[in-house]
Amino acid sequence: MAQQQALNQQQIRAQLTQQGYTDIHDLNFDDGVWTARARSGNDERVKLRVDPITGQAYPDKQVSPMSESDIRSALSVQGYTDVHDVDFDHGIWKVRAKNPSGAKVSLKIDADSGRVIGTN
Repeated sequence: MAQQQALNQQQIRAQLTQQGYTDIHDLNFDDGVWTARARSGNDERVKLRVDPITGQAYPDKQVSPMSESDIRSALSVQGYTDVHDVDFDHGIWKVRAKNPSGAKVSLKIDADSGRVIGTN
């Protein structure tokens, strides 16, 4: 079985961008992995360790690849209105809004897909 080729710096930067990271800097290859500093989708400053083969990022703290505006857009497409109190907490987005029927709801949103995973 052939050994896989490590990604170069440009490819790693592209992978990080695709995973929702912005303001990527201090990108270096160190101790067998790529390292970088960036901003996550929820605008947190993070330090990343990046798999040199797959480009998968491992942040030093819990982050969301989706931004608040991404969450608002996803909910709008699903028919929610009056979206407010949008907050990223413990790995999920928490939101208050009106559902397509006009009822006030509290939502829990998957941080990777924007899918509603809980309502009350």
